[in-house]
Amino acid sequence: MTIGVLNYGAGNLGSVMNALSRLGRETGITARFVEGPEELLAAVFDKIIFPGDGHFASAMNALETAGYVPGLKAWIGAGRPFLGICIGMQVLFEWSEEAPGIAGLSVVKGGVKKFPGRKVPQIGWNETAARRGSRLFDGLKDATFFYYIHSYYCAPLDDAVTAATTDYYLPYCSALERGNLSAVQFHPEKSGEAGLRLLHNWIEGGAR
Repeated sequence: MTIGVLNYGAGNLGSVMNALSRLGRETGITARFVEGPEELLAAVFDKIIFPGDGHFASAMNALETAGYVPGLKAWIGAGRPFLGICIGMQVLFEWSEEAPGIAGLSVVKGGVKKFPGRKVPQIGWNETAARRGSRLFDGLKDATFFYYIHSYYCAPLDDAVTAATTDYYLPYCSALERGNLSAVQFHPEKSGEAGLRLLHNWIEGGAR
């Protein structure tokens, strides 16, 4: 199995590749960076990870400039396995308060809102409550701590896609699952053994 990691200029890609390299010794998977949008359209990978952090508008501009938007929409629309991490979760939505007027990939209905409190961004470990039956959280405690760093949170219109919730000023969707589309707001690659277990679950899992 080969996993493609989307490289669009965001930081933190090294941590993701290191985590996948470690998991590769257990699962036999290999991982490499996606070299261009044509690789998404040709479906040369078995699964795709969209990691990173940063500004919603900057991420969407980078995707547009590199020509990744049609390929990502085609990949997700075809039901191929996809995992978004942090900004990779947020750009799945239609809009963000961080960048008024900038459209996201719009593959999940809803938007991204700013936390209402003064202590923003949320930085550090926070308890994440998984919903029963979630593939991503299989084998983890009902409430597990993961590492977060973000100022905005995802608000899907259909609560059925919510795979986990976290409380920071208000309860919000911190992970989603819809078929083979998965995404998390936290950073599993920075979350120790729990994060590695979640990535392992995604690698080994399939749609239900």
